Amino acid sequence: MYLAAIATGVLLGWAAPGAGPGLEYVINPVLAALLYATFMQVPVGQLARSLRDWRFLTATMTVNFAVVPLVVGGMFVFLPASQAVQIGVLLVLLTPCIDYVIVFSKLAGGSSQRLLAATPLLLIAQMLLLPVFLLLFLGPTLADTVEAGPFIHAFITLIVIPLALAWATQWWAARHRSGTVVAGAVGTAMVPLMAATLFVVVASQVPKVRDDITDVIAVVPYYVLFLIVMAVTGLVVARVFRLDTPASRAVVFSGATRNSLVVLPLALALPDHLAVAAAIVVTQTLVEVIGMVAYVRIVPRMIPTKTPSAHTAA
Repeated sequence: MYLAAIATGVLLGWAAPGAGPGLEYVINPVLAALLYATFMQVPVGQLARSLRDWRFLTATMTVNFAVVPLVVGGMFVFLPASQAVQIGVLLVLLTPCIDYVIVFSKLAGGSSQRLLAATPLLLIAQMLLLPVFLLLFLGPTLADTVEAGPFIHAFITLIVIPLALAWATQWWAARHRSGTVVAGAVGTAMVPLMAATLFVVVASQVPKVRDDITDVIAVVPYYVLFLIVMAVTGLVVARVFRLDTPASRAVVFSGATRNSLVVLPLALALPDHLAVAAAIVVTQTLVEVIGMVAYVRIVPRMIPTKTPSAHTAA
């Protein structure tokens, strides 16, 4: 469904570029609804529990906020010189996924419950550290290029407010049956909302990036390389922390999957001359969805289930 939504958006964007400005008005409402549904998967009630599993949590935070920036730093010097491309790549690769990573990890035998418990801290940490990382990579020129006003407005209206509403709904669902019904309906709407968002964003942005399509295509190898490198480095981190098999697989998935749709509002808030950054972010989603299908098959082979020895069995 996601691939079909992206493909349909591309076709509409190329065939009817005049529809782009009209579709842009739909982006924020659809994106806000999607992020509300996404944040419903971030269990604020699990925050205390995540702090107790210190070894898994430390491994997850290490791979996402120490290893990933180093990997991105190694790739950054080879990126196209376009500032829009660089900002788009940094936005998406420096923020760990908090939603469908849980599903893909579970399909591969990873500890989805541990990842679910860690998501509130992952979300809080990435929102605090993202501005720091952007300044480290782009330097003071970032402030000269990006106006803070639209950036802050997008952050508040499309991230802070949906997050607050989602956690309020969780509180409601924990106390009243009506809240449980609403929470279930929101969860059911997650996939259609994501498909609708991808379609609207791609269809509205394609006319803007016609002249920059080579830049969009140029980042695909970097996203593929990122997935390959993070499979190996995630495994190394898991072994350093001596995690069991399900936790190790979960750490690998957490390090590889990125938070493209949560940072998309920030990319869309950039000035017009940086408009290609949004397409750079969406492109990562396309590569990642395909990569996760491969990960589900490869990661269990990289981290096989440990079988008890004959001595232990006896």
